Amino acid sequence: MADLNPFQQAQTSAAPSVAEQAQLDQGLRSYMLGIYNYMTIAMVITGGVAMGLANFLVAGSPAEAVAVMQNGVHLTQLGATIFGSPLQWVVMFAPLAFVMVLSFGINKLSASAARMIFFVYAAVMGVSLSSIFLIYSGASIAQTFFVTAAAFGGLSLYGYTTKRSLSGMGSFLLMGLIGLIVAMVVNIFLQSGMLMFAINAIGVLIFSGLVAYDTQRLKHMYDAVSHSGELMAKTSIMGALSLYLNFVNLFMFLLSFLGNRN
Repeated sequence: MADLNPFQQAQTSAAPSVAEQAQLDQGLRSYMLGIYNYMTIAMVITGGVAMGLANFLVAGSPAEAVAVMQNGVHLTQLGATIFGSPLQWVVMFAPLAFVMVLSFGINKLSASAARMIFFVYAAVMGVSLSSIFLIYSGASIAQTFFVTAAAFGGLSLYGYTTKRSLSGMGSFLLMGLIGLIVAMVVNIFLQSGMLMFAINAIGVLIFSGLVAYDTQRLKHMYDAVSHSGELMAKTSIMGALSLYLNFVNLFMFLLSFLGNRN
């Protein structure tokens, strides 16, 4: 066989790397799509539970009401039980317990168990978020959801496609998040409208940044987890949890600006 000329040799040696890159790109797309699919399913569960439960919380007429909220919303027996008793604290903090179980126990859990816990967590979060239907009008909730979805899509797309490293944002956003939590706790006692406005504005900025940052972080994790199907499945679930939390928090902070109170 005649020797290949230098140009042919270059083409022959380059062919495997091109094929490998194509395979890598396909694997990365499948991995990220899996994360978005898990997140979408969780959002559907949360929204379905929140809207479904809300129908059983508000009384159809004042005569049927068991209790009345400060904003004049009439509650059924179920509504009064959930949001007018110590059970409200269980509803409020139960989602946090699920997040801690997933975060600290992911290494011991199988991928299927982690997936089940994630979806149960989404349902429990739906119970917690059903309270927004007692405070805001349904139209403003829907409007804010679509605004959040559009913002999330744009920010996540930026995080996925940008060549600029966003790793430097991580520590800055974490410090901002800690400061935000401290400010929220302080305002429980101060009840300052000005401070609450600042908290909501900063919250929108922090979680907008986290959407882009976490998307890029999850993308860069693919090489480290692609060798193991189980590890990649767990990473997909935890990645979906991160993006889900970013979406929910961004939605809640935007709702404080865009929502029309009942």
